[in-house]
Amino acid sequence: MAFGNPDDDKLREECGVFGIFGHDDAPALTTLGLHALQHRGQEGAGIVSFDGTQFSAERHMGLIGDTFTKPSVMKRLNGHRAIGHTRYSTAGGDELRNVQPFFAEFAAGGFAVCHNGNFTNGMTLRRELQRDGAIFQSTSDTEAILHLIAMAKQPMFEDKLVAALNRLEGAFSIVGITNKKMIGCRDALGVRPLVLGDLDGAYILASESCALDIIGARFVRDIDPGELVIIADDGIKSIRPFDSQDPVPSRFCIFEYVYFARPDSVISGKNVYTVRKNIGIELAREQPADVDIVVPVPDSGNAAAIGYAQGSNLPFELGIIRNHYVGRTFIQPTDSIRHMGVKLKHNANRATFEGKRVVLVDDSIVRGTTSKKIVQMVREAGASEIHLRIASPPTAASCFYGVDTPDKHKLLAHRMSIEEMADFIRVDSIGFISIDGLYRAAGEASRNNECPQYCDACFTGEYPTSLADHENRDNIKQIALLSEARA
Repeated sequence: MAFGNPDDDKLREECGVFGIFGHDDAPALTTLGLHALQHRGQEGAGIVSFDGTQFSAERHMGLIGDTFTKPSVMKRLNGHRAIGHTRYSTAGGDELRNVQPFFAEFAAGGFAVCHNGNFTNGMTLRRELQRDGAIFQSTSDTEAILHLIAMAKQPMFEDKLVAALNRLEGAFSIVGITNKKMIGCRDALGVRPLVLGDLDGAYILASESCALDIIGARFVRDIDPGELVIIADDGIKSIRPFDSQDPVPSRFCIFEYVYFARPDSVISGKNVYTVRKNIGIELAREQPADVDIVVPVPDSGNAAAIGYAQGSNLPFELGIIRNHYVGRTFIQPTDSIRHMGVKLKHNANRATFEGKRVVLVDDSIVRGTTSKKIVQMVREAGASEIHLRIASPPTAASCFYGVDTPDKHKLLAHRMSIEEMADFIRVDSIGFISIDGLYRAAGEASRNNECPQYCDACFTGEYPTSLADHENRDNIKQIALLSEARA
C-alpha cells in the first residue's frame, strides 16, 4: 500500500473479464477490451489464447498498457479465441500466482477460466478439495472452479461444468475457453455484470459494454442472471445450469451505477452516466444547500455533481484538479513528505474557492480519511463554507460479494451518526442520498423492501441470500479477515 494514496479510502473495483471467440486478432482485441476495463482492477492482468493447437498464456502485474502493449508479449499470444482478466484482489493476495485466467489440462483438453466476484463458500470449497487430494497453486478462489470440474463424475465436459457451478455460492461472472468453445455465466442473482457482444460474427463476453465500444463491437444483450452461454463454431447455446428451477429475482449490485462501472457503459439497459446524473438531481432535491457553487471530487463525483448543479440551479465548477499521472505505487514517501497525502492526486484551485460557499459532491464515504483531507485542502484554498453531499447512502456494512470493503467496524457510517461524521470530516454539513432516492435515480419508483430490486447490502446490511444468517460461518469470517488485512 502506498502511503498517502487517496484511493485507499475508496471501495475497490472488483475485476474485469473479457472473452472473444472466432476472430483472427483475438489476443489484440482482448488487450483492448481489458484496457477499457482497467478501472475495475489495476493490480495485474492476464490473457490466455488458443490457436487451434495449443493454449498460450501471459500474466503480469501492473497495468495493461505497461505490459500487454509490448510486441514481445503479444507475439507469444496467438489464436482466434482468447479470454482476459484485469484484477483487483478480493480473495487471495496481490501476487503473480493469483493473476487470472487460470489454466488446466483435463483429459478432454485444456480449459482456461477467469471470474469477477467472490465465492462466499470459497474457503469451505478449498478445504474440501484439499482433503480430496487437490493441490492449489494460488490463493485465489477462482482456482476452485478447475478442481471442481476435474473431480466431477459426469462424463461430458459441459455436465462437469454445470456440476461445478452448482457448488459455487456468492456473486460471480465467469468467462472461460476450451479447445472448442467459450463459456460465460452469471450467478443466479445476477449481482455481477456480464454482457454479450458481436464483432463481424465473433462473439464477445465482457464485464461492461464500454469494452465492446473500444473495438467497435455491437452490443447484443446482457447475459441473464443464472444463465450459462456456450459459444461454439455452430453458434451460441443458452442453458440454466443451477439446480433451482424457480425464477429468482435479480439483485444486481447498485453500486455499479454509483461508482464501479465506467460512465459510458450501459448495464441492464441503463446508461451509467445518466443514472449518476439522476443521482445528483435526487441528491439536490433531498439535501439542498444554500451555497454559491457545486464542485465534484474528481473523477467519481463528476456526473453526480453535474446533476446536483442542474437540480439546484447552481453553477458547476471544476475546483479540484486531479493529477491523472499518479499511480498506486508512484512514491513511497518518507516522513518528511507523507503529510502531502491527498495532494499527490488532487489540488484545489484557489481562484474557484476563495470566499465561496461550496457544495462538494463525492460518490461515497468509506473511512472518511480522504474526505477529511480534501475538505481541509478546500478550506486552505479559501472556501468560507463547505457542505459535503454524497451520491450514495451511508456505507455501513461490509460486502461479501466481490467488493473489497474494510471490516464494518472501520466504516465511518457504522461508527458514527451523520452529525458525528460532519464533525470528524470538519464540514458545515453533510448529506447523503436516501436509499429510495438512489432507487429512483436508477429508474425505480422506490425500493421494494419485501423484495429489493438490487443488491444494496453495503448500505442496508440486508444481504441478498441467507448469508446474513450465517455470518459466523468460518468462510465468511475468513473473507472478512482478508478484507481487514488488506484495509
